[in-house]
Parts: sequence; C-alpha cells; structure tokens
Amino acid sequence: MRLELSSLIDPSLLPLVEGSRAFYARRPPGRGPASRDQLLAVRAAVPAPAGCEPPPALEVVSAGGRTVPVRIHVPAGRPATGVVLEIHTGGFYLGSAAGSDVTNRRLVDALGVAVVSVDYRLAPEHPWPAAPDDCETAALWLAANAAARFGTTRLVMGGCSAGSTLAAATLVRLRDRGVHAFRGAVLQCGTYDLSAQTPAGRLIADEYFLDAYAGAAPDRTAPDLSPVFADLASLPPVLMVIGADDILLEDNLAMAARLVAAGVDVDLRVYPASPHAFTGRATPMAQAALASVDAWLRGRLSTPSP
Repeated sequence: MRLELSSLIDPSLLPLVEGSRAFYARRPPGRGPASRDQLLAVRAAVPAPAGCEPPPALEVVSAGGRTVPVRIHVPAGRPATGVVLEIHTGGFYLGSAAGSDVTNRRLVDALGVAVVSVDYRLAPEHPWPAAPDDCETAALWLAANAAARFGTTRLVMGGCSAGSTLAAATLVRLRDRGVHAFRGAVLQCGTYDLSAQTPAGRLIADEYFLDAYAGAAPDRTAPDLSPVFADLASLPPVLMVIGADDILLEDNLAMAARLVAAGVDVDLRVYPASPHAFTGRATPMAQAALASVDAWLRGRLSTPSP
C-alpha cells in the first residue's frame, strides 16, 4: 500500500484550490499571544459575538457533583433527530459558547438536531483540568438526560481546534467511566500533543497559550492534556478535518494513526490550500468541508444504537 498526502485529498476539491489560495494570500497567518498581558489584551479586543434567532436557552447543568453553564439550541416545531455536544474553539483562553451561536443554529436548521454548547472555564485564570472537567460534566449530564430532555439518545460530539482537544479528552474520560453514550465525534484541526515531546508537538512548542492552559501540570504528556498519548481503544467513530496548510497537520496525522492502531473507525479528510480553522472562513473550501461534516453527522445519527 502506498500512502501519500495527496491520497488523503478528495480530487473533487482541487478546483477550489485557486480560490482558497487567493483568499488566504490577503490574510497572512498570525501567531498567538506571547505573554499573559498579550493574551488578556487579545481577549479584551474580541467583539461581542453575533446573536441568532431563535436565541438559545441558557442553563446550568450538573453531573458528578460539578456544574457548568451551557447554551441549548433546539429545532423549531419538530423533535430533535439527535443532540450535538459542541465544544468551542479559542486556544483554551478565548471564546465562549455564545461565540458559536450562529454556527450552532446553522447546524440545528440543517440537520434538525439540538446543540448543547459548553461554556467551559478559560485559561490562564482556570488552567487544566478546569476545561476538561467542565466538558466532562456537560457530557455526563447529556448522557443521563438526553432522552427525557430532547426525546433522543442519539448523541455526537464536536469541536474545533482547542475544542477538538477537549472533545478527545472528554471521550477518553467517558470511556474510562464506562460511558459509551456518544455515537461519534467530529474533530476539526485539534492539537493533540501539548508536551512538545513529538516532532508534531514541537512545531508549536513556543506558543504561550500552551503554558497558560497547562498551568502547573507536572507532566504535559498526561493523556488528559495531550490526547495523542492516551489509550484510545474503544472510542466511537471519529471524523477528523484538517487543512493541508495547517501547522497542526502532522499532529492530526499522528493522532489519526494512533486512533487507527487502537481499532477506532477514523475518517480523515485533508483539505488542500487550507490553514488552521479554515472552516470558520467564508470560502468554497470551507463550505465543502462543512457539507461533508453535515453528511457524516447525518450518517452517525441515523445508525442503530451502539
């Protein structure tokens, strides 16, 4: 068997490459904050997130002795076909569940699902393990209450960038608890080695946001921090989405290989001429990726219970 990067790219995407390159030529890649002060300044400069109609319900849910705020979007005038637990992006230090309102509403309208978005605590004020604790709390609440609250036990999980890291850690935590309520997960451009112990991880070793998130953790190879080091057996099917121009490409390829070696059903999709978090941009390549994610989610939500 020959395995080349080009073999991971759908040929139907190639006509979109020129437009994608032209779009990003006007938007050179940036770097994350280099210090706590810069981090706080970046956060303060972020505009208020756009709202959606209808607005979500804001609730505080509890499980395992912990509580976490969530935003809940439901279909209008019809029962939910499933529930997506969404974990927002933002480098562990930025963003909020409210920042995902528009994209989550799109998902509700496109698939007829409910979406529960987790407002997990942010670094540096709340370093690891605060964020995965919050995500686990929301996941456990949903596993226990989805049938009564939404009329369905068809659950999936999704995240982008830091959200994917937290989703992967949450899946491992649930597996370790013997909870197998989720049918699958969409992991978009996550970072899976925060320890800089692998060649892929060393590519972003100088990013300050990793220090902010890891805090005083004595070992950054701990699977809860760096899921690439986890025992990944018995996780549900995973769709991995990554841009070919993303600095995290190698990290995602390594994570995909570890998942495959653990016997997990992995669908890895690489998008050409696409940098980090490209699905958040208004490009035909992003639209193609989101349509592919929608189709994968429909498939997972329509399968029989695991």
